[in-house]
This record gives sequence, structure tokens and C-alpha cells, in this order.
Amino acid sequence: MARRKRIWLPTNFYHIVCRGNRREPLFFHDVDFLTYLYILRKVHEKHPFELASYCLMTNHIHIQLRSQAQSVSKVMSLINKRYANYFNNKYDFTGHVFEKRFYDRLISTRSGMLYVGRYIHLNPVEAGVTAFPEEYRWSSYRYYQGAETSQSPFMNFVLLDYFSGNLREKRDRFREFHEISEETHELEALSRMNNAGIQ
Repeated sequence: MARRKRIWLPTNFYHIVCRGNRREPLFFHDVDFLTYLYILRKVHEKHPFELASYCLMTNHIHIQLRSQAQSVSKVMSLINKRYANYFNNKYDFTGHVFEKRFYDRLISTRSGMLYVGRYIHLNPVEAGVTAFPEEYRWSSYRYYQGAETSQSPFMNFVLLDYFSGNLREKRDRFREFHEISEETHELEALSRMNNAGIQ
């Protein structure tokens, strides 16, 4: 069966998920996480793209990405190929590092952008890795809260722009939005978003 042709809309962000082959680890040590982020920077130098959020878990990766110069497939191919070469060389492995093709879904609404970003940032919490998203080192959440200064030229803090107020107020409302329970009905969540000043 022929593979589904991917749709690339340069103006839109995508939710992208890459998993380790057979759900095995993609990262064993801190240096592996750092290397993946380094590869993101190097690919960005020649093929610019933007990230609204990201989270690197032990055996999978979530990225909220927009690429206006090259297709998303091209960008992810370059990133994953470079990391796979690094990973196999370092650990003396052979064969596929990533499972199949990466998953991608077009994000077409403002609420979709926020819910995808929240899902990505809460991944370590849902997995029981940490109690709070700000405690997890390998996601963009702490950058959104201003706890760390992002040196990543590809970070686009577009999610903050969906909240009203000055920068501090936007960060407070961003944090509050991430505290909404996953069990909350979507309509109730949307109501809370409106009350929190989401534009």
C-alpha cells in the first residue's frame, strides 16, 4: 500500500511525534537530550523552522513545529537522520532508531494550538516522571514561565500571545491553563480559558 502523502501548509503548526523503534529509548543520558537539541539548532541554521513547544521523553518526542521554508517532512528527515547517526555511533547499534514514519497532525485552530501545547508540556506529568511541568528539564515549559532564558533561535512563544495582559499576566494565565484537569469537560475548559483572558 502506498504511503499517505503528507500535507504541508507553511502557515500552520503541526503536532509531531517521533517514537523509538519498538518503543525503545531514544535517550539514555543527559548528553543525548542535549545532542538532540543541538541538532535542532544546527538544522535550523540551514532550514529555518519554528517551535511553539516541545518535550523530549525517554522513548518519544513531541514537537509543535512550523516550517515555512521547507516541508515539515524535509525538516524532520534531516533532524531524525542526524540524531539516528549520532545514536547508533555512540551506542554501537545498527538499524532503525525511530519507529516507522513520524506522526504529524495539522493544527488549524487557536484552541487547537493551546491544547496541543498543553498536552505536550504535561506529558512528563501524565507519565509520572514529575509532579509539575516546570520540574521537567527537557521541555519548553520552563522557557514559557521565564525560569530559564531560551538560547534556541527556533523557539516561537506564540502560545503566550493567545492570552491577554502584560508578559507577567500572560505567563500566569498560561500556567493556570496548564493546571486545568484533563478530566474537565472541553466546554468547561473553554469557558475557563475565556475567563482567563485567552483571546
